[in-house]
Order: sequence, then structure tokens, then C-alpha cells
Amino acid sequence: MDFGIHHRLSKNIMRCKNNAVIAEIKTYSPIYGDLLRDRDIFQILRDYESAGAVGISYITAKEFRGDTNTFKRICKESVLPVLRKDFIKDKREIEDTANADASSILIIPRILKENTPEFVDFAIEQGIDPLVEVHTAEDVAIANQTKAVMVGINNRDIFKLEKDGGSVEVTEKIAPLIKSKIKVSESGIQTVEQLKRALRFADAVLIGTAFMMSPKPREIVKLFVEEGRC
Repeated sequence: MDFGIHHRLSKNIMRCKNNAVIAEIKTYSPIYGDLLRDRDIFQILRDYESAGAVGISYITAKEFRGDTNTFKRICKESVLPVLRKDFIKDKREIEDTANADASSILIIPRILKENTPEFVDFAIEQGIDPLVEVHTAEDVAIANQTKAVMVGINNRDIFKLEKDGGSVEVTEKIAPLIKSKIKVSESGIQTVEQLKRALRFADAVLIGTAFMMSPKPREIVKLFVEEGRC
């Protein structure tokens, strides 16, 4: 296995000359329902890539009707680093992610609690770039103790499965507490103005619903990458 590929997400963010946008392929939303709407996932992948995204995110969690076989195929076909988002609770899931040649995996302190640093270390050992996701100051206290290069600030409460709407204010409040990490503002970003607000406090953004709800995903990703530049 070529471990060099696995750290490209953090490197892509740091090298990005435009807005660093991780574009998410999200097939289902607990609020909006079916987001794919009979479209080809891999055409959306190509749209994201050609629009200038720095990475691809895919949710494998059953709550979002994710599919691990689709995830593996995305990892195989994408020219960009791929992040796996799920409610990881078992180290075997990290091994499976590494075997799929993914770049990164989501690690959530609110789930793993004091085991978070151990899971982060294991992901790094497997050649995976962990994205440690926080929502509260308590989460940040755990994330700051890990060796993770990236910390994701979820503007929504994951335990409410997106039904709380989300606000960039969470990023504005939480980001200053994070020490020496690449900061990614996640969820609840739907407009260029919200993008600009997030990027005042974060190095990158992760957006799924707004892109998936657009009839022209390539155009909206390109807008967020280029025309919405801060």
C-alpha cells in the first residue's frame, strides 16, 4: 500500500490557492430526503473534481443510506483524496477504510470520548489522515490532545442528525480554541456569505447538502471555490 496517497487531503488544503472546498457526495438527508434524485454518483464525482474541490467526502453511515461498496469505488476512481464519514466505533472500520485506499476518516470525540487519541493514533498507523470532529469546547479539549493534523468543526449537532439546522456561528466560537491544527468548517454552509464567514476562522470547508440539492453541482462548487474567494 502506498501510504503517500493517504495524506493528500491535508496537503491539498494547505496548498490550495483558492477556497479549499471538500465536496461531499451525500445521497440522503434526514431533513430533505433523497438527494441523489436518480442522478449518477460518478457524474457528480467528476463534476466536483472538475470544479476545483480539494477533496471528496462520502458518508457510509446507514443513517444517511451510505454504501461501503460505492465508497470503495469512489476511492478507486477519484483523482482527489477521499474522506470517509461515519460514526466510527471499531478499529476494524479504520482498517477497512485504509484497505479501500481512502485518504482520511472522520473521528468523533463525542462518540469515542477518552478513546479518541488511541483511535487517531491507529488511523495514522494505518496511513490514514484522521479528521477529528468537534462541536463543543469539551470536544476541542479532547481533539487538542491528539496527533491529528485536521480538526473538523461541525456546525450541527451530530446526535440530532442534522435536524438542528446548523450555524456558522459554531465555527466562529469554537475555532479559536483549536491549537495548531488545520481547521475545517463542516455543515450548514449554503451561501457564499456563509462560506466567507467560515473561512475567516477555518482553513477549509466541507459542504454536502447545498451542493447535492443544486441541479448544477459543478457550477455551484466552482462558485464556492473561485468566485466566493475571501
